[in-house]
Amino acid sequence: PSPHDIQKKKDAQRRALARKHAEEEIQPGTPEPVEGRQHVYVQTELYLEEISDRLIEVDGECQTDEFLDRPPTPLFIPAKTGKDMATQIEEGELFDFDVEVKPILEVLIGKTVEQALLEVMEEEELAHLWARQRAFVELRNAEFAELQRLEEQDRRIREEKERRRLEHLEKLRKQKETTEKIAARAFAKRYLADLIPSVFSNLYDSGFFYDPIERDIETKFLPWLMSEVEETLQKKVLGRTVLDSLIRTVVENRLDAFGRQTEAPAEEPGPTDAAPQVSGETHAADQPVTEKEETDQPVAEEQPADPISSQLEEKDQAGTEDLETE
Repeated sequence: PSPHDIQKKKDAQRRALARKHAEEEIQPGTPEPVEGRQHVYVQTELYLEEISDRLIEVDGECQTDEFLDRPPTPLFIPAKTGKDMATQIEEGELFDFDVEVKPILEVLIGKTVEQALLEVMEEEELAHLWARQRAFVELRNAEFAELQRLEEQDRRIREEKERRRLEHLEKLRKQKETTEKIAARAFAKRYLADLIPSVFSNLYDSGFFYDPIERDIETKFLPWLMSEVEETLQKKVLGRTVLDSLIRTVVENRLDAFGRQTEAPAEEPGPTDAAPQVSGETHAADQPVTEKEETDQPVAEEQPADPISSQLEEKDQAGTEDLETE
């Protein structure tokens, strides 16, 4: 069908659908049900059919043939068109081969010989050109080799020059570095001449370097010795203090006893006869002697008391001085 017919069919279908929709819209429908009721679809056809929720299903089977290979496609031979015709030519009707082929053969032979001569001349010319080319290539190779030799020589000269320049710069750098190192070494040597002894002395004073025996004596023996000496001195001071207190107590007791003896009143003689008076006088004369002796006795006792007290004071002063020195 032509496109015009297809378009007509589509237009007709479109008009039919539009007409059907218009009829459905124009056709009056069922009115709405009253309150409390509802519409139910009822079959009004002449022949009733059973309506069920499940459709009737029937199983069907179909067995196909086995898969067969496709046969080879036959060779396409187009059909003949037209009619077959034939013509019979007798001998000698068209041309005489011996007569008519001679000029053609002469032309072919002449052209062949001419072409052969041209090829020979071309080969000779090519050989001459190849010889000239070989000579040119040899000359060019010789010139190129000479050029390479000169370039290599120039490169070696430049490399040698650059190498010597770098060696000279390296030599100058090493000389400068050596000079700086020597100057730095001399400066460091002068600077560190007094530094190392001072550092070692400071470290030695700080206690980083020490003699193990000396350190052992300082840390263990000397503290023990000082504690023992201090304990011994404390005992001596305690003994001296006790001795001083005892001596002081004895001296005070003796001084008190001597004072009581000197302060006791002497007995006076009564008025008796002469003999007794004489005897009393003699006794009285003797009595002062005894009193004098008694009075002299404490003096003799007091004299040694002063040296004892002075000795005790000297011992106390010596003990205090020893404690202060310790």
